[in-house]
Amino acid sequence: MAGKKSFLLRVDPALWAEVERLAQADLRSTNAQVEFLLRDALARRGIKPRAPAVQREKDDAGGEDE
Repeated sequence: MAGKKSFLLRVDPALWAEVERLAQADLRSTNAQVEFLLRDALARRGIKPRAPAVQREKDDAGGEDE
């Protein structure tokens, strides 16, 4: 789980059941489905998540030599 943020999420049981149903239909884990739904919601608002700070630092450091 390196590079992933974990957190406690309280969700209505009926909502969670629907997320689990969608995950099964899409052949994803429930966790992957929640992440997919969050990314989709951000994309619909025109927001693109930035790369983690550690990844950006690696990209910045290697970019000059290429």
